[in-house]
Amino acid sequence: MTLTYKLFATVIGAVAGAYGPSLVLGNMIKRRQKSIQKALPDALDLLVICAEAGLSLDGALTRVAREIAPASPELADELGLTSIELGSLPNAPRPCATCRSASTWPRSAASSTTLAQTEKYGTPLAASLRVLTAEFRDARMMRAEEKAGRLPATLTVPMILFILPTLFVILVGPAAIQVIQTFRGH
Repeated sequence: MTLTYKLFATVIGAVAGAYGPSLVLGNMIKRRQKSIQKALPDALDLLVICAEAGLSLDGALTRVAREIAPASPELADELGLTSIELGSLPNAPRPCATCRSASTWPRSAASSTTLAQTEKYGTPLAASLRVLTAEFRDARMMRAEEKAGRLPATLTVPMILFILPTLFVILVGPAAIQVIQTFRGH
């Protein structure tokens, strides 16, 4: 290799080494947060059922972590760790804060705050979780409506590029053929 190629490879390697790990790690973090975001409403529904059945907070979290693990191993890990911390630490708001700091999604922070306040003030867990679950359902519905609202704008470009030219050929094609045949016939 010539000196130019070696210098070029060194620069490319340095740039890839400087920015590559942060890009890969950022992508992994976003994927993990999205998985937690998708599974959290279902996990809260299960948590409400467990709380209504009479399980304690750490027992309910353990059960939900076990049940939600096939669908979202990331959320199961977070819930399992929070459950272990709740069982081993006497101060309950601290494990909930740990769970809150692990996920930067605001709704997950709200659920962690609700769990911490429920434990701190002694409010009924099932009632608090039922309200939180209703908020999550409303937020999920709003996201779906938002996506549905953006759909026409998103479909405009593919429609212009792919459907309209085909439609134009189908509608104008027979007329063009008749015009060509008419001019050839005379």
